[in-house]
Amino acid sequence: QVQLVESGGGLVQAGGSLELSCVPSRSIFTLNGMGWYRQAPGKTRELVATSPSAGTTYYADSVKGRFTISRNNAKNTVYLQMNSLIPEDTGVYYCNARYGMREYWGQGTQVNVSS
Repeated sequence: QVQLVESGGGLVQAGGSLELSCVPSRSIFTLNGMGWYRQAPGKTRELVATSPSAGTTYYADSVKGRFTISRNNAKNTVYLQMNSLIPEDTGVYYCNARYGMREYWGQGTQVNVSS
């Protein structure tokens, strides 16, 4: 089992920045990969960015150049730095972790971007 605790959501004006954090209950080194997804009102959940245990990071086209996923191994934390936010970035952001053959999800953190 892996529990994921997210934080950092909130309300921000367009053009602003937010940083989301996700702390897993297991060491990051034991996980196959971590990532961030989001779900806008009335839409399906979509992949935002991933940070695999090995290999390169991935970003959805809609966030490339604006969002950055990173890890702080000492703090056992994964971050999503979101810059130049636009109203279309509004939604619930979920942290995701892959451990063995299973996926785990955080409870979600709300991000609202006003125009």
